[in-house]
Amino acid sequence: MSDHEQQQPAPRRGKVLEALTRAERKVFTRPVPKSANAQVKFLLTRAKESVRSLAERVGTSTRTIERYRAGKLKKPQKRLQAALVEATESEWQPQVRARAREQASTSSGMMVEVTAYFGFTCTGSSDDGRIRTITTPISPTYARQILDLQEAGATEEDLHPIVAEAITESYFTEWGTRADGLRADFTHVQTIEFMF
Repeated sequence: MSDHEQQQPAPRRGKVLEALTRAERKVFTRPVPKSANAQVKFLLTRAKESVRSLAERVGTSTRTIERYRAGKLKKPQKRLQAALVEATESEWQPQVRARAREQASTSSGMMVEVTAYFGFTCTGSSDDGRIRTITTPISPTYARQILDLQEAGATEEDLHPIVAEAITESYFTEWGTRADGLRADFTHVQTIEFMF
C-alpha cells in the first residue's frame, strides 16, 4: 500500500457549517497558499515543525509530508489535496477571521441567503410551508449565538433552530413588529450562504 492509499477522506460537514466556513474565508486579505509544497510548509509552521502531527492531521504518512516539504512530490491525490486545502484555509489569517466574527457578533450582524423548506407554527396562520429563497440580515445577537455554537463544535442539527429563529425575527416577524408568536422552522436546505 502506497503512502497515497493510506490517506483518510476529509470529513463532511452540513450545509450550514460549510456556509459559515465559506463566509469566514471570504474575508481573507491575502491569497491562501495554493501549491501542496507551500501548504505543507505553512502548516508545518503552525504545527511547530511537527511532521508527525501534520501527517496525522491530513491523514498521510510522515514520509509523504517530508517529500512534499522537500519538493520531491508536487501533485497530491484528491483526498490529500482536499485535506491540505482544508487545513491551510482553517489556519490562514486567524486575526482577520476573528475580527470579522467579532464585528458580526457586536455591531454589524451578518446576512443569510437560504433556499430551504420553511414551515410555520402560529395561531391563525394560513400560510402553508413551502420552498422559499430568503435573503435577510441576522442581528448581532443571533450572529454571536450562531458563531459561538459553531466554535463550540455544534452539529448541523444544533444550528438549524437558532438560524431559523434569526430568520424568523428579521424576515417573518420584521423584528417583532408583525406576526406575533410566529415560529418558522426550515428543513431540506438546498443552498445557504452567510456574509459578514
